Amino acid sequence: MTKNVVAVVVTYNRRELLETTLHGITSGTVQPAAVVIVDNASTDETAEFLASYSGPVPTDTIRLRQNLGGAGGFVVGMERAVLDHGADYVWIMDDDTEPQPDALAEALAASRAYAAVAGDEPSFVASRVVWTDGRDHPMNRMRPRLGASEQDRDRAVRAGGVQIRTASFVSILIDAGEIRRHGLPIADYFIWNDDLEYTARISRRRNAISVEKSVASHHTKSFGDAGADPGARFYYEVRNKLWVYTRSAALTPWEKLLYSGASVRNWTRTIAVSPNKRLLLTGLLRGLLHGLKAPRSNEQVLNGIYPLRDVCLTGRPAA
Repeated sequence: MTKNVVAVVVTYNRRELLETTLHGITSGTVQPAAVVIVDNASTDETAEFLASYSGPVPTDTIRLRQNLGGAGGFVVGMERAVLDHGADYVWIMDDDTEPQPDALAEALAASRAYAAVAGDEPSFVASRVVWTDGRDHPMNRMRPRLGASEQDRDRAVRAGGVQIRTASFVSILIDAGEIRRHGLPIADYFIWNDDLEYTARISRRRNAISVEKSVASHHTKSFGDAGADPGARFYYEVRNKLWVYTRSAALTPWEKLLYSGASVRNWTRTIAVSPNKRLLLTGLLRGLLHGLKAPRSNEQVLNGIYPLRDVCLTGRPAA
């Protein structure tokens, strides 16, 4: 049976990169049934471009009156894909992602192959993410599933992939059933670590895989991970990681212990080598302080901006 794939793209002030993203999606060897584009109140020429855009794949554009960050944008786009387009799979990415021609075809093939050997499809399939020169992008390293059984690892290999625990929102194919079961991302994260929390949430009790043959380019300005002098955004890194470790049931207790230790080491290293130590220390303190309070519900964040229509899709973080 043919499955309905709906792509979701969140954009903010990157009109030229958005065009590259849409070209990558619509020129693939397999194309989605529709593309949902969420414009996060862009102030450049994005709105004008989208108003005149006519691609080979039906497009559903939502322009928000306020920038909700990547997290809020994906909440809106994923809800739209599931409720309005009846998606079986939701293929999500930012506006600096360029899926290569076989990205979707290989992800779908791997999902089917995994189901053939495991009896059930993975919760999500992540593409291999490369920088503009073809090197694996360090910003998009995927966390392996620690303690995965030999049987599970073998099943992933037979499907052309490897077992993973989390991935970034840069070309991942999500089983829409997981969205219905586990809700949406948490909009209050705004940017950073919303993908960590969400992919960990939907893969806690159901396997996920990454696939070497499904490739997407990530057009960041520089080659490096998120710890490369993040500036004022360091606040979101700290606050949101604290929310993941203390306010979400996405990770197991021992995973929280391991990941939090790694985060402290990374934060220390980032501050130590940064020429903006005062700015990062301010972000660290503010992030720690604000992380003590739970994130707001999606309804609160989107109130007056976008009406979430189904309470089972509100993405409230589990305690």
